[in-house]
Amino acid sequence: MNFLDELNNGKIFVFDGAMGTQLDSKGAGSEKNVNIKYPEKVKAVHEEYINSGSDIIITNTFINNRIYMESHKINFDVTQLNLKGVAIAKEAAADKNVLVAGDMGPTGQMIEPIGLYTKEQVTENYKEQAQLLEQGGVDFFIIETMMDLNESICALKACKAVSKLPVLASITFSNLVNGGMTMMGNSAEECAKKLTDNGADVLGSNCGDLDPFEMAELIKTYKKYSELPFLAQPNAGKPKLVNGKTVFNMPVEKYVDGIKKCLEAGAGLVGGCCGTSPEYIRAVSDLVK
Repeated sequence: MNFLDELNNGKIFVFDGAMGTQLDSKGAGSEKNVNIKYPEKVKAVHEEYINSGSDIIITNTFINNRIYMESHKINFDVTQLNLKGVAIAKEAAADKNVLVAGDMGPTGQMIEPIGLYTKEQVTENYKEQAQLLEQGGVDFFIIETMMDLNESICALKACKAVSKLPVLASITFSNLVNGGMTMMGNSAEECAKKLTDNGADVLGSNCGDLDPFEMAELIKTYKKYSELPFLAQPNAGKPKLVNGKTVFNMPVEKYVDGIKKCLEAGAGLVGGCCGTSPEYIRAVSDLVK
């Protein structure tokens, strides 16, 4: 039985939590080539999540698409960073019955007519990354932290064009206006319908300004417009500015209460985003199991 079959038959999967803050705690968070410079630290984060009960870990390849790297003057090899990111995750997951999701994040750029990049350029950008992630051996793709539905669809189409692996499409929402709205003005209804129509295998939400309880309400909106499985990866509460630094400080117990609401709303995959740690994921895993 494969991943999607198990999901559709009622198995609940536990994802991992935040990567960046965990790398920060190990003194490697600011490194753009951390997969090359500190592979042992990346592997340690993966292992901590696995030991906390994660069924799925996400590769440390979030910003490793060519448009993002070139536009942000990150002068490292796209191929090397993606393949190394997958290799580290697969090594951590080896012989542990843990799946590896290939992480694909935003380009950090706008699409025409607002920005300078065409949909075709953005799609080709994601085709390259998807091919590298599959070459490395991921079990499926996760397109996450997308605030622009058009960009998410470009990434989704790219994955479907070059691979038969399942694709999880996760959108970032700013509020629950009309059931959910992204920073770019895409509604949860529009996201659910268009991502489903374009072949997404799982529909999700991560990061953004929704706390876990609000994300449960978003899942309810999704459920009105799609019959796909749902992924919920909220932050550890709403972002707060403390001494000039953004922090997420929802207590673990309250976070787990919110995840329980996400499960009750219909989520079949749950995990964490900004501010979460192995402690949070252990508590989520205990809830699920």
